[in-house]
Amino acid sequence: MKSMGVTLWAESLKVRKSIVFWLSMVFFVFISFMMGLFMLIQQHPEISQKLGLIGTKASMLRFGEPSWKNYFTLLLQGIGAIGLIGFGFITSWMFGREYSENTLKDIIALPVSRSSIVISKLLVAALWSILLAGIFVIFSTIFGYLSGISGWSGEVFSQFLYKCTLATLLTILLCTTTSFFASMSGGVLLPIGIIIITLMMANFSGLLGLGPYFPWAIPELVCSPPGTEDIQVGIASYIILFSTSILGLFGTLAWWRFADQK
Repeated sequence: MKSMGVTLWAESLKVRKSIVFWLSMVFFVFISFMMGLFMLIQQHPEISQKLGLIGTKASMLRFGEPSWKNYFTLLLQGIGAIGLIGFGFITSWMFGREYSENTLKDIIALPVSRSSIVISKLLVAALWSILLAGIFVIFSTIFGYLSGISGWSGEVFSQFLYKCTLATLLTILLCTTTSFFASMSGGVLLPIGIIIITLMMANFSGLLGLGPYFPWAIPELVCSPPGTEDIQVGIASYIILFSTSILGLFGTLAWWRFADQK
C-alpha cells in the first residue's frame, strides 16, 4: 500500500510538472470554444463570410435549430471522438515517455512493485482524462451561453451530463489497451497509430451495424440521440468493452513484469 502511495505521488508530480498537462487543458478549452463558435455561426450565418474557411465549415454543419438540446447533441458527438484521441494520447504519453526519455531503467530499479507503477500511471491518466472532460463540459456550456443559445432546460442538461459521464468512463476503460501497446512498442507512435485506426474502424463498424460489438465504437454509440444507434447498446456491448479493458490491463501488467526491459 505504501508502494502504491509513493508511485501515485511520483506519477502525479511528473504530470503536473509537464507542459503536456497544461497544453492538453488549453486544447480542450479551444475545442469548447470552437463548439460555441459553431453555434454562433448557426444563429448568424453572415459571420461565416468573415471567418473564411472555418466559417464555411461551421455553416455546413447542420444539426437542427440552434437550441441547447441540439448543442448538447453536438457536444456528445464531439466527446466520443475527442475523448478517444485525447485520453488515448495521454495514456500513450505517460507510458511511452519512459522509453523515449530513457527513464525506464531508473524506474524499474526503484524498490517498488512494477504493478504499482502501472496502476499508478493508469489512475493518474484516468484522473487527468476526467479533468479534461470536466473542462470540456464547463467551457462548452459557458461558450454556448455566450453565443446566445435559447431553450435551456435542466432536464436536457442532466441527460447530456449523464451520457457525457458514461462515455468518458467507458473511453477511459479502453485506455488500458493503449498502455499495453505503448509499453510493448516502447514509444508513442504505435499506440497513437492504433488509436487512429480504431477511430476509423469505429465509424466503419457503425455503418455496418456492428458498432455495439466493437469496443471503441460503444462510447460514441451511447452518446447518440434517442431512437438511433444507442438503442442497440446492451449488456453484451458492456461485457465486450469491460473484457477488452481487462485484457489491456493484464497485458500491460504482464509486459512490465515479465518483458525484458532494456
